[in-house]
Amino acid sequence: MQFDLLCRVIDNFGDIGVCWRLAADLAVRGHAVRLWTDDASALAWMAPQGAPGVSVHRWPEAAPQGGTGDVVIEAFGCDIPEAFQAAIAKADARAQAARAPRPVWLNLEYLSAENYVQRCHRLPSPVMSGPARGLTRWFFYPGFTPATGGLLREAELARRQHAFDRHAWRARHGVAPGALAIALFCYEPPALGPWLAQLAPCADAHLLVTPGRAAAAIAHEISLKPLWENSKQLSITYLQPCPQGAFDEMLWAADLNLVRGEDSLVRALWAGQPFVWHIYPQHDDAHHAKLQAFLDWLQAPASLRRFHLLWNGVERAGALPAIDAATLAEWRDCTLAARARLLAQDDLLTQLEGFIREHR
Repeated sequence: MQFDLLCRVIDNFGDIGVCWRLAADLAVRGHAVRLWTDDASALAWMAPQGAPGVSVHRWPEAAPQGGTGDVVIEAFGCDIPEAFQAAIAKADARAQAARAPRPVWLNLEYLSAENYVQRCHRLPSPVMSGPARGLTRWFFYPGFTPATGGLLREAELARRQHAFDRHAWRARHGVAPGALAIALFCYEPPALGPWLAQLAPCADAHLLVTPGRAAAAIAHEISLKPLWENSKQLSITYLQPCPQGAFDEMLWAADLNLVRGEDSLVRALWAGQPFVWHIYPQHDDAHHAKLQAFLDWLQAPASLRRFHLLWNGVERAGALPAIDAATLAEWRDCTLAARARLLAQDDLLTQLEGFIREHR
């Protein structure tokens, strides 16, 4: 089928990251994909080789030449332009007249473990005004339970991970044998300073810091505490922007993954290593309930829940749990159990294809 996937980039890389993984996996399964976005700049390092079957286009201000595809996906409620909506309506009218399969219009929503996701997944959203009035747009919610749309998971992911040489990766990045490698991909965690102070005396700790806000946050903390910069005990490697496949490898190679946003949370779950999620902060603290719901689904042990709440600023008082071998083992067991539950469910794209077949 021909897919039109529309994505607006807000202020980070998560939206375009999720959309690119979806587009590339659709193409692997034999579909043709046009990715429409208002900011494709991150794809220069995120997907420098592109993907066969995926073409990238500027945000559409007019109807696409030749009309819309068999499936239109607006990612994260991005409100596609009226001219594009009119093209969907025109394609729908032609299909009805020819008694052919009608186009399917989907709103791919944000990921959450909150209860409303199970209630709203697959619900219709009738279009009440504008050029597409009378058509139906469908909600499709990613999620963590069988009553949701699942998570993106490429068919070859397990094979890639099994073939990955973890020791060689760590050696190339200067991680000493036996070191505690910690990948840091975050915004500005409220507990970053206290955590670095706690980590600095750890002789075998090695931080793998991703570029952008994580590197800037570390630089800020170092400027406040020069001891950390000069410490011979805390090793820091500043990484360069990398393609999505290389990002996965970093998560596989680390002993602890501190991740942020949506795409990297999913990849941390598939990695099967201990992880802490820095959820996207919202001004009204709506992310607090979202984080709590995720920790409930994760069945997070007390130490992991405590770390999350302090890391995200949901709680401010008290010390972070120590990152020792016993704690990491408990967190790893939790991650592996969660991954096993997810692997028992169909992945997002398999469910998406089934939904489209039902509604065409």
